[in-house]
Amino acid sequence: MTGHKHFLFMVSLLAAMLPAVALSHVTPSTDGESLPTLAPVVEKTRPAVVNIATTGHIDVQNHPLLNDPFFKRFFEGFSDIPQRKETKSLGSGVVIDAEKGYIVTNHHVVEGADEIAITMHNGHHFEAKLIGSDPEADVAVLQADIEGLEAIPFGDSDKLRVGDFVVAIGNPFGLGQTVTSGIVSALGRTGLGIEGYENFIQTDASINPGNSGGALVNLRGELIGINTAILAAGGSGNVGIGFAIPINMVRQISEQLIEYGEVRRGMLGVIMQNLTPELSRAFGLDLHRGVVISQVIEDTAAEEAGLKVGDVVISINGTPVKSASAMRNMVGMLRVGEEMRITVIREGKKQSLTAVIRDAKDYSVSGTRINQRLAGATIEEKEKNGKSFLEVTEVQQGSAAWNAHLREGDIILSVNRIPVQTLDEFQRVVGGKDTQILLNIQRGRTALFVLIQ
Repeated sequence: MTGHKHFLFMVSLLAAMLPAVALSHVTPSTDGESLPTLAPVVEKTRPAVVNIATTGHIDVQNHPLLNDPFFKRFFEGFSDIPQRKETKSLGSGVVIDAEKGYIVTNHHVVEGADEIAITMHNGHHFEAKLIGSDPEADVAVLQADIEGLEAIPFGDSDKLRVGDFVVAIGNPFGLGQTVTSGIVSALGRTGLGIEGYENFIQTDASINPGNSGGALVNLRGELIGINTAILAAGGSGNVGIGFAIPINMVRQISEQLIEYGEVRRGMLGVIMQNLTPELSRAFGLDLHRGVVISQVIEDTAAEEAGLKVGDVVISINGTPVKSASAMRNMVGMLRVGEEMRITVIREGKKQSLTAVIRDAKDYSVSGTRINQRLAGATIEEKEKNGKSFLEVTEVQQGSAAWNAHLREGDIILSVNRIPVQTLDEFQRVVGGKDTQILLNIQRGRTALFVLIQ
């Protein structure tokens, strides 16, 4: 087969594979042959994708030498001045409501930003303000007062199939708007440790640094995902594995961010694990997928609903539950106060239970209620990957907890060398006892002991 004939054969093969909507427009070649093109899809969606540039400032710790008494006297008056460092970030965003100027992007694109500037595809620059942000799902909503915005119509990410053609639009490496194409490689990717709530669309459409917050669209020009991460050696460059947040998930989060400025995420109150073939046989079941309840936390929505240890959850609100991470996503996307119909297998029989989702903040407690030495701290019981853990969500400056060097975001691993995962366990270990408290905490990527006397 000659090179020319091989080229025409590949074109005809692509034409047979692509949906009719993608072939409704063709570009004539020099020899009169019609070639398929994605240009109409791109022209339809590009105006709704914007570039985002942010500027922020972070506190930088003074050099240790400035705390040395010998050097401190030479720099007296300067060593106590907080050092500020300017940070810059580049990313992308998608207009989801042209009339009200709402733009969706990733939380990590605008995290810590003091100024947010957006650039439209035509080169016009505008300022935007942050409406709300959810670090757990890595979604943020901005608003810009701009006339003539265009929005991308929403698709239905629940109807995506592996093999569907997709187009990614964004601002990789700050080069300006770029378009790449590929297919959906996988659906429902979880357990990657990228975000708190994961349910990714995987695609081989090239996604690079700067594409974060950009659009993933189908060949009808509908928004079906927000590009958010890549998997690459060394963390840079594309190797054909990119991830996008499904648009149905983004819409649920965006609605709450617009209404409340935050996501009021619910909590069920269970510790769970995947139903393995071995567990399925041990329970006398012929199931391949499901979730086993391994612990029901006291005084939670789960306990009130009647969930018990050993229950195998097979569906929530009529949707099959395939894994613990999938169930966590389902619960996390429900609003506080919503009812959740849970179908379980208990002792070989199917049962239906109803739980009313409670605010995760209901599972927080003032440090003073646990022990006076923890005054000024708020400790919250949270869930991640089916496991409970304790996080310090607030520390008042100048309080006893602050002076003991406890900080917001600290994860409490153990108390007085006893591992703890729930507030009940924490309370049992220290309670109102008049003893020192030794906390083993995780702070970012490090772990340390904090002694509170």
